[in-house]
Amino acid sequence: MPHLGELERSVMNILWDASAPLTVRGVIDELGGRDPAYTTVMTVLDRLGAKKMVRRERDGRAFRYAPALSRDAATSELLHAALDQAGTDRTAALVHFARTVDPAEAQALRAALDEIESRISE
Repeated sequence: MPHLGELERSVMNILWDASAPLTVRGVIDELGGRDPAYTTVMTVLDRLGAKKMVRRERDGRAFRYAPALSRDAATSELLHAALDQAGTDRTAALVHFARTVDPAEAQALRAALDEIESRISE
């Protein structure tokens, strides 16, 4: 997942939380206290499309935008990119990360790894 700027992250969060694809106006309405120009939001959505973060579908003369991948999938891609930047010592980065999570997150990681291990051994 490419690096996202502040407005791009806000727009993605709106799209992830939406129950259906949104128009540019719909995204602006959800931005709340922020009131960027229509063309600014349209440009951000176009850039997110170029980054393969959103897909768009025609709705009359306008477009509706939806996430191209889930929040979890996008976060996973971001973590993979961070690990790629760790170079040859991905394991050290993973171990350091695991040591910094709270107990509930550690339990979730443990459960996921146990599930993966059980599928591999089948």
